[in-house]
Amino acid sequence: MVIHVVTLFPEMFSGVFGASMLKRARQSGRVDIRLVPLRPFGVGPHRQTDDYPFGGGVGMLLRADVVVPAVEWAMTHVKAPARVLVTSPQGRRFDQRMAEELAHEQHLVVIAGHYEGLDERARLLLGAEEVSIGDFVLTGGELPAMVMVDAVARLLPGVLGAADGARSDSFSRDQGWLEGPQYTRPEQYRGLAVPEVLLSGNHQAIREYQEEMARRWTQERRPDLLANERRDTDGLH
Repeated sequence: MVIHVVTLFPEMFSGVFGASMLKRARQSGRVDIRLVPLRPFGVGPHRQTDDYPFGGGVGMLLRADVVVPAVEWAMTHVKAPARVLVTSPQGRRFDQRMAEELAHEQHLVVIAGHYEGLDERARLLLGAEEVSIGDFVLTGGELPAMVMVDAVARLLPGVLGAADGARSDSFSRDQGWLEGPQYTRPEQYRGLAVPEVLLSGNHQAIREYQEEMARRWTQERRPDLLANERRDTDGLH
């Protein structure tokens, strides 16, 4: 998969994309993440990328005649068709299901919105989908872009150590619930012990315990997930 991130501030991505799993995934060729700085596509002698909105209002907007050429440049460098996303508080809520959906694409272009967003004509001309990581507003779309790229990249084959490691994650298509509590060594720590069933070697009992704890934690912490599950099941009848 090739992922282009179109941004005013490419320097913000070096730490996230240059460390841990994403660094290894890039080095191994499992994912090709490319940053597209907007400034070189700016207009005029000062490479202007934003301007005041027509009709008045607070803040600035990214210009369509800057964003569109930057995305088109990214598209010409990859043979596969691109699915274009733009970070926006008005967009579809990004979740694990969407990450799984996007992981099947060959080419993603993520536009990191900034200021008050971008000229609506850019979104229309590019067929860009607005995506939000939550009901809050940040100073820019760079952090949401990082979140989305990380969530998608870790689902690609070979990025995680275990072949099916992502399938048991909280919110995954297979799991649906939150992941339950997990433990490692030492077996005893400050008066707290690892549950005996996890040390028993009885795989069936361990699996049943993990499923029960996953459901219990989901009921306590995110009961809405169980409600969604019931609605999906009812829709099959």
